[in-house]
Amino acid sequence: MPRILAPLLSAVTYARWLHLLIGWIFAGVVLMIYPGIEGRGPGEVLVRALPVDVALLGLSALVPAMRRAEGVQARLLLVPEREQDIAVEPARGWADRRRTAAWLIGRFALGGVVGVASVLGPAAAFDLAVRPEPVVFGVRVPGGDVPRWGLLLSPLLLFGLGWLVVWAGRLQLAMAIRLLGPSPADRLAAAELRAERLLERNLLARELHDSIGHALTVTVLQAGAAREVGDPAFSARALEVIEETGRRAMDDLERTLALLREPGGPGDPNEPGGGEDARERPGIDRLPALFETARAAGSPVEARIDVPSEGLPGVLSREGYRIVQEGVTNALKYAPGEPISVRVVVRDGRLELRCANPLSPHPGAPRRGGKGLRGIRERAVLLGGEATAGAEAGKWVLAVRVPLRLGA
Repeated sequence: MPRILAPLLSAVTYARWLHLLIGWIFAGVVLMIYPGIEGRGPGEVLVRALPVDVALLGLSALVPAMRRAEGVQARLLLVPEREQDIAVEPARGWADRRRTAAWLIGRFALGGVVGVASVLGPAAAFDLAVRPEPVVFGVRVPGGDVPRWGLLLSPLLLFGLGWLVVWAGRLQLAMAIRLLGPSPADRLAAAELRAERLLERNLLARELHDSIGHALTVTVLQAGAAREVGDPAFSARALEVIEETGRRAMDDLERTLALLREPGGPGDPNEPGGGEDARERPGIDRLPALFETARAAGSPVEARIDVPSEGLPGVLSREGYRIVQEGVTNALKYAPGEPISVRVVVRDGRLELRCANPLSPHPGAPRRGGKGLRGIRERAVLLGGEATAGAEAGKWVLAVRVPLRLGA
């Protein structure tokens, strides 16, 4: 019983009822102007008024702002679950105008039915309850036993009218979502925009994780070592490494934030000091500086870099640097002081990246493939390659293989 009565007591139902009646009021105003109701039967009035109403609604749909006005009104009175299901943008083409015209005509027709029922229904219910020979929807019911069952039939008639309003409101909402909502092309464009923004957010998250995470790891290790050793010369060198690492992290942060700035900001190539330099990301050629930072943190690095003299494609060089950086950072974090072996070679049309270090004799938290390793796998897959990471013969080995050309 509550499920049956709840819609009849909901404020949403009456808001949608008002929305339906507005369409009926429009039809009534047009009807009084042309053809008029004086001396005309209902059938004649309907036949003459219907073409005029449809023509006026079709012409009004040509105005771009009409779609926006109808969308705003539908959002307020039809109360959709998600506001974005009903657009509030003006018509941008003939397809939008056609859908707006269909909406206006459908709203007028459905509102007319509900409006007539809203007037005749209560009148018929009143007649059934109090008159000996009631008139129900224009039909006179003979007397006799009517007064005895009319009091029971009258509430049922009002109950049916209420549910007519409920279902008409739901149908009106479905029409609004279909005809006033975004078109399939708009929905596809919105989905593509959401996917693009998600990719951008993931890119920014990876950039911050790789660059800032590496800088913090080196800084913590250097500060801890300086405190333990207590040698002024070592402490001075540690502070230099911390300062240099911090500056590089600030540069990486500035490059990452440049992706978030609006056009015309410091990252805009049209602005002084902006442009490609602000957005440039480190590549394979910056690996020696990365290895020096790791050595200064107390971990010997044996590196072999064998790439063509003409260099690698830009995207491979940048992503390769980030992959190696994450491998070195993990080695510093989980096996501080242990030697690190890095190999970057081009072989058989593929770029091979390998970073290995002995497993720490005093392991801390086990590596379970956190955000860093997941980011490496994502980078490798996007480049058409593969990445593996795990313990091999007493070492932790990160291996990545990606083709030099996409699709190779």
